[in-house]
Amino acid sequence: MTANDAACPSTFTAEERSGVLVVTLDRPPANALNRTLINQLARLFTELTESSDAPAVVLTGQGGKFFTAGGDIKELEGVATHEIDGRMRDFHALLVALDRYPRPVVAAVNGHCVGGGMEIALFADLVFAAEHARFGFPEINHGLLPADKGVRRSAAVLGTRATRTMLLTGELFDARRAEAIGLVDTVVDPTRLIETAVAAAHEASTKAPVLYGALKHSMNSPDDDQDEISLRRTLAAAAAYFDDPRARALREGWNAGRDRATPGTAERLRQQNPVQPAKESR
Repeated sequence: MTANDAACPSTFTAEERSGVLVVTLDRPPANALNRTLINQLARLFTELTESSDAPAVVLTGQGGKFFTAGGDIKELEGVATHEIDGRMRDFHALLVALDRYPRPVVAAVNGHCVGGGMEIALFADLVFAAEHARFGFPEINHGLLPADKGVRRSAAVLGTRATRTMLLTGELFDARRAEAIGLVDTVVDPTRLIETAVAAAHEASTKAPVLYGALKHSMNSPDDDQDEISLRRTLAAAAAYFDDPRARALREGWNAGRDRATPGTAERLRQQNPVQPAKESR
């Protein structure tokens, strides 16, 4: 940890439960992914991977409304084009760290899980969701793009057609639809979400680590060359859209709307993105 890192406030909490590390994103009001949180999570998973006794991990969000609202768009206000490069590299590094974590990772989605949150969930081995959770890639409506590595993961896990629909419409959808398309393993009562996720992570952690890690490696098929290609694509796309007038206007409009929002932000999001009928998308 650098001196600069030490000066940054913690953006998540970590608690051991039954041998499982429960990591809770904690940036009120929406657990948005600012650069500090992204870096701290990436460092956590990298350091755990290098340890001899890496634990099973449950990822969740503080509060009952948001797992994470995705990237912190307000952090981009006044940022020069060349500065976006570092942020995108950092988020790519987080996805790489999740991709290569050899032990169980379980997402306990307690509310909105959109944008970067969707990408994080897609790198979990199991995903449990509260009944009121909502999902989606809204970036196209907000003047942004997901990371190329996250897009590729979505296509691999959910299929090209389902991913295309999510990316090109930007619509949010409910937990039952997420379960139908294979994004969520089980929808559970919110009061039992963490309990269920910890029990599943603990059970997975009883498998022989050398076998579990080898199977994850085979399924995820981490590839340094492909990761470098994905990073270059992400950086090139960001350089193209960041100063595009229409994309910038979308970001500014979204930020202005959030500034005017009351504590009922989650309800406003529901009104803007009505629940779509659950259907099989693969």
